[in-house]
Amino acid sequence: MNPDILILAQETAHPSRFAEMVVEGLSLGTIYALLAVGFVIIFKATQVINFAHGALATMGAFLVASAATIIDVPGRWMPSAPDWLVWALSVLIAVIAMAGIGMLLERVFLRPMVGEELFAVAIVTLGLDIFLRNYTNDWIGPQPRPLGDPFGAEVVDLGWVSIAQTEIAQIVVALVAVGAIALFFQSRMGIAMRATAFDQEAARAQGISVGRVFSISWAIGAVLAAIAGIFISLFPRRAAGVDNTTAFFAFKAFPAIIIGGLDSVVGAIVGGLLVGFSEAAAGTYLTGVSFLGTGFAGIVPYLLMLLVLIVRPYGIFGTEEIRRV
Repeated sequence: MNPDILILAQETAHPSRFAEMVVEGLSLGTIYALLAVGFVIIFKATQVINFAHGALATMGAFLVASAATIIDVPGRWMPSAPDWLVWALSVLIAVIAMAGIGMLLERVFLRPMVGEELFAVAIVTLGLDIFLRNYTNDWIGPQPRPLGDPFGAEVVDLGWVSIAQTEIAQIVVALVAVGAIALFFQSRMGIAMRATAFDQEAARAQGISVGRVFSISWAIGAVLAAIAGIFISLFPRRAAGVDNTTAFFAFKAFPAIIIGGLDSVVGAIVGGLLVGFSEAAAGTYLTGVSFLGTGFAGIVPYLLMLLVLIVRPYGIFGTEEIRRV
């Protein structure tokens, strides 16, 4: 028997290794899900493919690093406050700032493009990505910027598996964020956003401020991107801190969006989890298979995306469109 296959079979049967894979898959999946949900909300409301999503994630993480460790704004206000409270305030400052930045970008760069070809609007977001990413990377510098989080390298040992405190916080925050989005869609503005996503002209005829819906969708998307960027920077299996690779990590959420469906929030969550678990499984069990190469785990999400597109071109939960020619 091929030695690679024999080693793979032995590792697969090891329960602790499987448990570690599940934890890593859930951790990655929640990050991808947060990114994908923010992307889908913008797309549903505005029909714009936001290529600047990764740059927004990087900027959000850098704002936390700036508030917590560089400027130390909360610490100046409350010098005797516990570390976790100072860090929580840093995150709050960054999230509020990112909501404002998202609304500003929509108003200045995207609102004038209403009615133009979608390809042209997508190119505008690509230009925003290049500008924001380079601007943020210049401020970050060559070394990762620590976020000053209170978690450190602490883990919770459950006996059969160890879970980093960061991963526990990340999963809890993701659940809270998804729950908040679900509640938001039941509110008056949430219903207006759903109506706008269904038919912009009909929503405008009913008195809905479509421009306001666009602005709020960008604010929500930027906030979710920032939260995901924070946890990308704290992810225990990569360099601690925000750096110039954070945006590229965020681009791995694109397979999740395509797999779940561009216009489905539920699909974004499912797609994110599928991508996270597939990448973790490949990284755990296929890294030692020599003919696949060491970077095979990184392309597995894209292979999964291609497989889903062959079977369901609009994604698992996407809305199928029939066009006559």
